[in-house]
Amino acid sequence: MTTAGEMKGRTAVVTGATSGIGAAIVERLAEHGAHLVLVARDLNRLESMAARLRARYGVDVFTSPLDLADRESPSLLAEWLDEAGVEVEMLVNSAGTSMVGVLGDSNPAQVRAMLELNVGALAELTAWLLPGMIRRGRGSVINISSTGAYQPAPYMAAYAASKTFVLSFTQAVWAETSGTGVRVVAVCPGPTETPMVTSSSLRRRQPKDVARTALATLGDGRPAVVDGLGNAALAFIFGRLLSATTAARIAKRILPMVSTP
Repeated sequence: MTTAGEMKGRTAVVTGATSGIGAAIVERLAEHGAHLVLVARDLNRLESMAARLRARYGVDVFTSPLDLADRESPSLLAEWLDEAGVEVEMLVNSAGTSMVGVLGDSNPAQVRAMLELNVGALAELTAWLLPGMIRRGRGSVINISSTGAYQPAPYMAAYAASKTFVLSFTQAVWAETSGTGVRVVAVCPGPTETPMVTSSSLRRRQPKDVARTALATLGDGRPAVVDGLGNAALAFIFGRLLSATTAARIAKRILPMVSTP
């Protein structure tokens, strides 16, 4: 297991690194002296962020401008890391996107692209980088899920289902890696001030709150954590106390119908 405090001089790969939760985690890791590989689509934002982190924290920062919804991107990243001799101590799978609306009105290709990013890229990158951590007997994987993983979510059906995959996948890999020295955890934020959340009616936590929760959880043995006490209570109610049909009916009435970028 590698906690944030043990990352000085070691390398973390962070996807979705230039905004939201990913950017907040990057900042905290840099504060701890971690070297970084930043993965996102926008090269200009990546280079600007990398320059600032190098200047402020004196860490090595590499950039990888990839669209992880492209099926070839995870293997390209893994191959580059291997050829460059980068020993990955921590993987943070934060890249993700959302879709809000009635599934029957959605663009099927966009649904598939979202699942490629939220599910396919996360699972493949974990599969690429986990073996090296196991061989070395140390390392950490943080997968960003959602409180939507705990319930059916009308108007966000495919998105919530993708986050249910992330939660279940992570819990299973946590069990597989028990005793190897590798820490695997799913972090489940509720509404958070990120580019994906545009509804003014939602009470939101800040990305730095989620980053703090994510990195603090590396120090305990839980396979998953919900960010924020209020979010944890709602996840328990909708995920444990209510039947799936009741949870879906309630969610249909209360989930905001908003558009995403």
